[in-house]
Amino acid sequence: MSDETMRTAGVDLAAENKGTALAVIEWTPDRARLEQLRLDVDDAEITEAAADVATIGIDCAFGWPDEFVGFVADHANLAQPQRPDGGMAFRRTLAYRETDRHVRARSGRWPLSVSTDRIGLTAMRCAGLLGRLAESGLLVDRSGRDGAVVEVYPGATLRVWQWAMRGYRTDPEVRRSLVHRMRREAPWFELGERAELMVESTDAFDAVVAALAARAAATGRYEPPPAEHQERAEREGWIILPSCPLGELLSWPSSAPPARETRTAR
Repeated sequence: MSDETMRTAGVDLAAENKGTALAVIEWTPDRARLEQLRLDVDDAEITEAAADVATIGIDCAFGWPDEFVGFVADHANLAQPQRPDGGMAFRRTLAYRETDRHVRARSGRWPLSVSTDRIGLTAMRCAGLLGRLAESGLLVDRSGRDGAVVEVYPGATLRVWQWAMRGYRTDPEVRRSLVHRMRREAPWFELGERAELMVESTDAFDAVVAALAARAAATGRYEPPPAEHQERAEREGWIILPSCPLGELLSWPSSAPPARETRTAR
């Protein structure tokens, strides 16, 4: 398996095509190459790219907190007594998923809330995209334990790698410094002329990091949901965080990870 060529893809998803970026990385035993980096992509382009990769990482929440889903359903059911307000502690359970709490513990920062922040609009698009990917024949497991599609969070990935990335989303010079660091830590990663687009566009930069995180998932170097949260993660989604530094992503793990099912039976 270590001799195989692999492709991984990353998507920085936005609520519409504008602001959505797609990256594809080709992996061989001695190098990786940024094969594609595109802006303003639509769902059809993403689905087409996903058909030709081992794993695609999407930067967007795959679901909503169980408590939030139950709260909204109960609120819409006028036949039953309405739930009294449970205070801020209760409302926080509506705002964050189990994976968000895990990321907070690992990275020191809360992800944006899919139920209370504007990323909810993007998550609505993502729900449709996941359906489109499943319809194309890909196995979609929101927990990331199996399947060809994983939820990723580039900002948290950079934090677990302990990269200094303050202001990277707004400052091109910070992104330039991160591209330089990427080249230092992974000299085998050929960015080519597309590196400049990573500097110019936060969306492009995050799509590349998403494709790197997808490589971690494809090779079994990530933190899966704990057994007690597996069923919840299958509904809410689970953010894949690499369990190795960038520089180790090229080599195959010393113990081969379990083979991932990526396609549904036809």
